[in-house]
Amino acid sequence: MPSALRVASLEREFALAPAKGSKMIEKRPFANLGKFDADWLAARYHFSFSNYHDPARVHWGALRVWNDDTIQPKTGFPPHPHADMEIITYVRAGAITHQDSMGNKGRTEAGDVQVMSAGEGVTHAEYNLEDEAATLFQIWILPKARGGKPFWGAAKFPKSERAGALVTLASGFQADQEAGALPIRQDARVLAATLAKGQSVSYPLGADRYGYLALAKGQARVNGVVLAARDGAAIAQEGQLRIEADADTEIVLVDAP
Repeated sequence: MPSALRVASLEREFALAPAKGSKMIEKRPFANLGKFDADWLAARYHFSFSNYHDPARVHWGALRVWNDDTIQPKTGFPPHPHADMEIITYVRAGAITHQDSMGNKGRTEAGDVQVMSAGEGVTHAEYNLEDEAATLFQIWILPKARGGKPFWGAAKFPKSERAGALVTLASGFQADQEAGALPIRQDARVLAATLAKGQSVSYPLGADRYGYLALAKGQARVNGVVLAARDGAAIAQEGQLRIEADADTEIVLVDAP
């Protein structure tokens, strides 16, 4: 199992990514990601996590972790602590059941999202209590400031409502929260879209922002760079993103400072 002590130490790394230079989209093929395999969990790491450490992949702006997890039935992560991290879980298949020291308990199904803002400290567990494997993206974003009261929330985001369009799932911006996005304590957004073959979407990332995009399924081109299912892309100095689907595709995008 990934080391809880190692995870806790990684949460304290608040330095942001190195200064950006020229435009870039760095493709990170699924086969080249960090990995952890056990009988209950198959995890692939887009960034350094647990016992996987790549000094070139520690974070991307305020984005700290992007894990691609497959959790077997009737297993999961037992209670463990976090602090000073915004933790977003995007469930791709199956469901995950959350419990925490604040008294929250909830079940998040495929296509839906939960957010836990760890604040000054919280203990939680994530279990797959279903009869099928659960697959999810686990995304961690550094908060603007340490501390604060922790909170947890979940919301449904039907795929039909994001067909052919990017929908904001979690955000630190008030206007997004008023429109239904789950709140996080950072000037960042987590967005998703489902695209049919031949569809495209654009997003004004801004040249001073850090973008990271992963495909839950399908195949797409991001400003011409071809990504396959479960590939990722680290994006810098790209003012505008154009995402074109070459197959039925599901994408998740983080826009971070």
